[in-house]
Amino acid sequence: MKHYKGMYIIRPDLTEEQTKTVVEEINKIFVDHNGTVLSVDEWGLKDMAYEIQDFRKGYYVVFTVEADAAAVEEFNRIANIREDIIRHIIIKEDD
Repeated sequence: MKHYKGMYIIRPDLTEEQTKTVVEEINKIFVDHNGTVLSVDEWGLKDMAYEIQDFRKGYYVVFTVEADAAAVEEFNRIANIREDIIRHIIIKEDD
């Protein structure tokens, strides 16, 4: 298992409860694929540098996980499908 650091931006028009649910569901992706969520840092609602899908703000979440390639692929697949995530990225940390 390798360590990965990632970030995703959630649509700003969701309720606090909906936002919390999105964070829990993303964490569950890694747990379900035998990974470990090491940290989740919710930065909250921030201004974005440029408009994305007509939004000027987004709810930023930064996370660190220990996972295998299958979990990372599943995260990317789900984040691309979900309409409540407007941007995402995940990178492997140096060993």
